Amino acid sequence: MTYVMYIFMVGLVLGLVVVASNPSPYFGALGLVVVAGMGCGVLVGHGAPFLSLVLFLIYLGGMLVVFAYSAALAAEPYPEALGSRSVAVNVAGYLVSVAIGASFFWNGWFGGLWVTADELVEFSLIRADMGGVALMYSSGGLMLVLSGWVLLLTLFVVLEVCRGLSRGALRAV
Repeated sequence: MTYVMYIFMVGLVLGLVVVASNPSPYFGALGLVVVAGMGCGVLVGHGAPFLSLVLFLIYLGGMLVVFAYSAALAAEPYPEALGSRSVAVNVAGYLVSVAIGASFFWNGWFGGLWVTADELVEFSLIRADMGGVALMYSSGGLMLVLSGWVLLLTLFVVLEVCRGLSRGALRAV
């Protein structure tokens, strides 16, 4: 399971590099999907499968739909691909900065991040995800409602920002 967590964390960093280095919104959205999937995999490994599922569904169902509408409104005929020269230079620069940052902090600060929640199952009395759903609805119900309203507000803000001079995206709504 440690190797799976290693793959998730490396995929998370590489997905963030793709998001940061790509000027095209289409490939940026692909990087965001990879980052969301890898981040949710890290959460599953640390014992929060329900939280991971909720975050993945809210993220992909909410923000990426807004992103798809805004990207469709501001479509480029020839977007820059992941293999183009300017994007490759940006990727190389970001990977070098990640390597420099990792070399500064390589002395064991991340040791506990590789251990998953159920790695020592012989010595644990309860599972790691036992109280996840109940705790989320009892303590975080208000936050779920507030998050839904924030996503709705974000949808209207993005549609208003992406409107043209005489025709608006909100006019169709």
